[in-house]
Amino acid sequence: MSLLLALDTSTPAVTAGIVRRDDLTVLAERVTVDARAHAERLTPNVLDALADAELTMGDLDAVVVGCGPGPFTGLRAGMATAAAYGHALGIPVRGVCSLDAIGVRTTGETLVVTDARRREIYWARYRDGFRMEGPGVNAPADVDPGAAQAVAGSKEHAALFDLPHRGPIYPTAAGLVAAVPDWSQRPLPLVALYLRRPDAKPMAARG
Repeated sequence: MSLLLALDTSTPAVTAGIVRRDDLTVLAERVTVDARAHAERLTPNVLDALADAELTMGDLDAVVVGCGPGPFTGLRAGMATAAAYGHALGIPVRGVCSLDAIGVRTTGETLVVTDARRREIYWARYRDGFRMEGPGVNAPADVDPGAAQAVAGSKEHAALFDLPHRGPIYPTAAGLVAAVPDWSQRPLPLVALYLRRPDAKPMAARG
């Protein structure tokens, strides 16, 4: 039995959960919705989830973390924390697309959207849980829902597509674990899906 720590900070939700890999049973999950508290709430949520599951850090076999797309500050908090746990405990860390953590358990044709700020959305299209297109970042008017029958993710932005909302609003602990494509492969280095150029520019670029 493999016990996994699942983390995501790609949206306003600061998510930490303990998931049994064999059957995706969530033993405990703590979520704080606060876009400004990723760094402050993630570790307390991890410790609370472990306490709820009556486990310790030493019981964990691996870490799964959402790598976005999402804002730089939020992603950095989650991915740095995941890497630190993996290093300290000597366990593997696997990164997944955070949109996949929402879309992987949907059925039919589904458009997954989350808030990208600046009046834009992060999006990807899924068919029976498999990503067919994306991830991308665009204004909602520039996103073609294709044959989508429903929208998952941000309810506020889902309403812009005149389609019913189904599925999770934010990445879930079980969804993060389910989004790992192949457990037999060696974990790849964590790479953040920012999808945007950074706002800050080096001094040379400014000149």
